Amino acid sequence: MKATAFILCLAISCATLSQAQDEARAVWQVTGFDIAVNNPGADRSLRAKASVSVRNVGRASGSTLTLRINSKAEIKTATIAGGTARFRSLPEPRGNAQRITVTLPGSVGPNESTTVSVEYSLPVAENSGLAALSPIGSQFLPSSLWYPTPNTAFAAHGADYAPFRLTVSGVTAISSGLEKSAGGNSVFDQPLNAQPFFVSGNWDRIDGSGNSAGISAFIAKGADNDKRTQATNLIALTASARAFYASLFGAAPDVPLRLVEVARGGGFDDGGVMLLGAGTFGRKKIDTATALNVAEGVARLWIGGATPIRGEAPGVLREGLVRFFAVLFIEKQFGADAAEDERARERLAHAAVVRREAPLSLSTPSDPGYFSSVPNKGAMVWRLVDRVIGHDPFISGVRELLTSGKSDPEGLSLTRARAVFVAKGPSTLKALLDQEFDQPTDMDLMIGVPHLENGQWVAALRNLGSNEVNVNVRGFTNSGQTIDVRATIPAHDFGQAAFKTTTPIVRVEVDPEKIYPQIDYGNDLAPHAVDPAAVLSEATRLFGAQDYAKSETAARQLLTAAPRMNEARIMLARSLLAENKVDEAEREFKRLADERLPTPPMLAWASVGLGEIALRRGQNAEAVRYFSDAVRADAEYPSSLAAREARLRAEGASAHVDESAKAFINQLDQAIRSGRQTEIENFIVPGELQRFVHGVIGTQPELWQTQVRRTEELNANQVAADVQLNTKQLGTEHSGTAVFMLAKVGSAWKLNAIEFFEVK
Repeated sequence: MKATAFILCLAISCATLSQAQDEARAVWQVTGFDIAVNNPGADRSLRAKASVSVRNVGRASGSTLTLRINSKAEIKTATIAGGTARFRSLPEPRGNAQRITVTLPGSVGPNESTTVSVEYSLPVAENSGLAALSPIGSQFLPSSLWYPTPNTAFAAHGADYAPFRLTVSGVTAISSGLEKSAGGNSVFDQPLNAQPFFVSGNWDRIDGSGNSAGISAFIAKGADNDKRTQATNLIALTASARAFYASLFGAAPDVPLRLVEVARGGGFDDGGVMLLGAGTFGRKKIDTATALNVAEGVARLWIGGATPIRGEAPGVLREGLVRFFAVLFIEKQFGADAAEDERARERLAHAAVVRREAPLSLSTPSDPGYFSSVPNKGAMVWRLVDRVIGHDPFISGVRELLTSGKSDPEGLSLTRARAVFVAKGPSTLKALLDQEFDQPTDMDLMIGVPHLENGQWVAALRNLGSNEVNVNVRGFTNSGQTIDVRATIPAHDFGQAAFKTTTPIVRVEVDPEKIYPQIDYGNDLAPHAVDPAAVLSEATRLFGAQDYAKSETAARQLLTAAPRMNEARIMLARSLLAENKVDEAEREFKRLADERLPTPPMLAWASVGLGEIALRRGQNAEAVRYFSDAVRADAEYPSSLAAREARLRAEGASAHVDESAKAFINQLDQAIRSGRQTEIENFIVPGELQRFVHGVIGTQPELWQTQVRRTEELNANQVAADVQLNTKQLGTEHSGTAVFMLAKVGSAWKLNAIEFFEVK
């Protein structure tokens, strides 16, 4: 019933879409943005004037143009060719937006263009990673809908990408494109297809040279030498990615690349700019998340930047195809193991949503599982295409698409990509792509326990999917050797893998390279291995219950089945240390630290573990250094919290406390005890911590006392303070630890964030 209903809905939606495409109407394609922002951060509103140039690529004339912008934006005026234009505003059903429908002075025919200018203000009540107005740094990313544009990311064709010019006055800002700043204005001309955005702040700039020319890192003002070294390493990584893609796609687009340290919004990239969290520059090594972020950001210079992505399901190309190539770069740069680890994370993320995913060709960011499904399953499908038609023909096809799409009004589209690859592949490829792109995942490959039959070892196979597959089947002998055979399994049918050997086959695996996206990979191995998620959960529970010997056993069991499972490696090392098996624990923690491309938690827990070992050996200074490395890694809440507490233990009474920060926090205590909102807000950076302030006011404390245990200068304008809090609210006493982030505004400290709050 459910399957029938879904197919019916899909058919109706496709028919509706087809009718919309055939209907003679105006269709607007953005050809450029020109946005001027006036002194952001001067008050709690962004004030801007945006000109949007569009071309009618439809088959009929248009007399109105509908733009979308944040629902809180107040439109002052709309003009066309210097004359005032009439407009009306209506709420947009999706995406926290409003529709601004502008009446054009005359009809705009097919292939004709027009430009609409909108002057507006956008209040920002509370700062976030998408939109922030602050005296210490503002930022506006495209997802905040801070500028008017015909389409948002929720549209079937995706958001609008086009060349733009952006002028930001009154602050030092960074955006993408060619910088032409002058006279106190930050000006950027972006010749690629991109989305306007900017961040403002106070940075030190480090420029690459030689092969790294045109690449810059922007790190917080006053950063130490370790951060500068890491910035240099990241510049070199970016240069390697640029050279790698140039070898595949042709010469790199002539735009600068910028790596920018931000407090919020890390992971965003567009037009050659990658926003990276402070922990990225604080780590001792390049980590998996950063490598993927950089690799994807550089790949988009070609895929979507120089060559525009048009048509439906743009994420399959902008996210999925880009991730496929990013992992190829990681494989070249860091080795096959690092690439396989990344592909394992793709499968894990996709598995979390696979049973409720929408088809790739119909997915938009409004779908709850979009960012788990589209980038990850998309990358898997492109890897499948690469394997089916061959790597060289696949790269040739991508290069052909990128080259032709530059000059074609239709750009690079999923429809065109499918046609190109179907023409290069076997006759079965079209049906395979129709299933992978237009239907939810339904494939599940199964394998039976191997047995001896007629002088050879045989394993039964089953395919629950809608397409025939031709896969490797790997046999593991009792001596540890592997034997691969090819097997074909028809759709919804059975097959067989025969190993022409009398040597006992003790274990078999279907599709060991995991080429095909599946609903469940647990059936690929026989005899069945342990369920990694269940065993890891049990190991974590046992560790929390302080049954360290059993948590060690569970971790070792998990590593037997999945030798490179990072979480199991961390759990093993922590369990060994908790059991006081110091030498074994040290070896495991060093293995984590020495990984060529570690995850951030691996780096953090390795430093925490090695710090604890140094502390047990009486090497307090060495322990403090390790714990500080873990804090700077900023990997995750548990490891950061553990590192901060351990560092305080290691330093004891010698922990440094900045007297000016201590005095400020004492004054903040007095303001909080007063219960007066205006007095408390005087001590907080505008736009920050509003829920904290309202919570304090709503339950005026009878007691609020903060003891500063340690302070750390993060850069020229920020300090982190580890504090002990004792409070009494509504007759109930609370105590615990927190980390206050203080920022200099002018010459005075302000509370900018509370990173940890373990007060109970």
